[in-house]
Amino acid sequence: MSKRGTDFLYKWMSANVPETVGADIISVAELTHKVFADAKSVGISSVEIEEDTGSVYEAILDGIVHHDAGLAD
Repeated sequence: MSKRGTDFLYKWMSANVPETVGADIISVAELTHKVFADAKSVGISSVEIEEDTGSVYEAILDGIVHHDAGLAD
């Protein structure tokens, strides 16, 4: 298991998933590609990230959905 990969993903999501992003298929797919590119640039493989988290796409989507659920009306 890769704590380094998991930590990278969640820190990346905190810094790179804008509050205004919608949970549409295009936005989530673009963010998924970007996280893998950024991870690769610092020497972290997609396999290392997905060992603990499973689907990065689903993790990003879940982060967006849960973030929106916490907003006040």
